[in-house]
Amino acid sequence: MKGFRIRDYNPDDYKTVLKLWQSTGMGSSERGDDKNTVERCIKTGGRLLILEDEHNRIIAGTSWLTFDGRRLYLHHFGILPEYQGRKLSKYLLEETLKYVKESGYQVKLEVHRSNNVAINLYKKYGFKYLGDYEVYIIRNTDDLN
Repeated sequence: MKGFRIRDYNPDDYKTVLKLWQSTGMGSSERGDDKNTVERCIKTGGRLLILEDEHNRIIAGTSWLTFDGRRLYLHHFGILPEYQGRKLSKYLLEETLKYVKESGYQVKLEVHRSNNVAINLYKKYGFKYLGDYEVYIIRNTDDLN
């Protein structure tokens, strides 16, 4: 897309990426989105794509893929609020899915049921609803016996 490029994450991006995640409600320390986790996920087969405004070098979006050895998981796919509505999510998702196709692995994601814009985008690109799964998590391992 003219004026934008997609590139791989580098460690110097972390503070700006975290601010993007926080401004879009995608990330927080409670979720374990620290720099070490990002870099560990990349080293184990994941990838963090950065959508960058070429004119001012602003990180306008992210698409974070993690890998569990069986499938890819799409996390923190989002665009800064001031860049939304420009079809940048389509551009970023198309580039993300090119990587998924090259990998040959399935890709799975979670999206909040009230996020209709994202749900419609994902459906348009072939994601299928898995059914009535309940999702549970333990965020703080200190709470385990």
